[in-house]
Parts: sequence; structure tokens; C-alpha cells
Amino acid sequence: MSVVHHGTAFHRLSATDLAAWADAEAAGVSDCLLRAQAMDGGIGPLDPGKRLVGQARTVRCTVGDNSALHAALTLVEAGDVLVVDAGGFLGKAVWGGLMTQAAQRKGIAGLVIDGAIRDRAEIMDMGFPCFARGVVPSGPHKAFGGEIDGPIACGGLSVHAGDLVVADADGVTIVPLSQTSEVLTAYRALKEREARALATLDAGGTLAEIYGGPEVTSANGRRI
Repeated sequence: MSVVHHGTAFHRLSATDLAAWADAEAAGVSDCLLRAQAMDGGIGPLDPGKRLVGQARTVRCTVGDNSALHAALTLVEAGDVLVVDAGGFLGKAVWGGLMTQAAQRKGIAGLVIDGAIRDRAEIMDMGFPCFARGVVPSGPHKAFGGEIDGPIACGGLSVHAGDLVVADADGVTIVPLSQTSEVLTAYRALKEREARALATLDAGGTLAEIYGGPEVTSANGRRI
């Protein structure tokens, strides 16, 4: 079977646009998206110290096969993030050390994969940001096809080519490309509110006073 490429008609964010997201946190960004758009907790970082921000290049692998990923490595551009639907399958690794070296030579920013990788120590030693569902020694099949730059499902989310990936120790949040500007504005406002909350705590206040909370009563029903 062949690998189908859907084309790259998405809007590319400028270097300045991407730089504005450099310190964004996956949790806070999810909060600004109605506490949604976060991949499920099964998708985690190999190295919690690594952060990842960039636009998605989507790949759908046939289960246990990485031919589409090999093809994607010839198409993606520096700064892109490979976001991969590998079916959540943990029986075969579809990414490893050699592919990581190829990705780094192309300047790929990182990998998010709903599936398994291998060569964990090697990938970590190379400093390549990798977020995966699991690690397994068994290698993949090849030549069963797949898709590149089409809509995929990854970590319980729908992801499209060009969407913004924000990933850190907490996991992965996806910002739909059409919402990047408004979400960035909301995120900055969120961080300002958090800074004011910390100042209130330093002054002896409580989170209950800042954010509100339920009325507390004693066991006999009296208000405390």
C-alpha cells in the first residue's frame, strides 16, 4: 500500500508568533481552552525536563508499521512537530534512535505519538523531545501504508496539520490553528491572574478567598 499525502495548505505561524508561545505551559493553555484540548494521561514525556512548542505535521500509521513516518521525514520542515496516530498500539515500536537522528538532522522540533517507541536512552541522550504512550523493544513492519497531513486522532483529540502543539512535563495540549491568537491572549491574562493570586498569598490571603469556595459548616450544621 502507498502512503497518502494530503498536502500542506495550513497557515504557517511566523517565528515571532511561535516565540510568543515559548514559555507556555500545557496545563495553563488547556485551562484557556475550557480545560479541554489536553491529550489523555497515557501520552507522556520520555524526559519530563523537555518542552515542546511547534506546529503539527500529522501522520497516521497502519498499526505496527512505520512506513508513513519514514515518508514524513522527507516532507516535514525544520521546527515542525510530528504528531502521530499509531493506533495506541504498544506491541510494536514505530519510532527509534535512527529515526530520531534523521529527525534532528532535519531540525524537527519533536515527536508526539499515540503508540510505542524504542531506544529510550538513546533518544533521551540526544535531547530530542518525545511524548509517547509507551516503550517496547519490538520493532515495526514496513510498507503497509498510512497518511501524512490528514486529520488524525491522537491521545483522545482530533489533530490537524498546522495546529499548535504545547507539551511539557504535564503532557500535551493542542491549540487549534484558528484559535492561536485568542488563546495566547487568554493565557497571558491567566498568568497575570496567577501572579496576583501569589501576591495575595504572600500577604496572608488564602486560595479560598481568591477563587471562592463552598461554605464550611461543622458536623452539627453550624457555620464555621
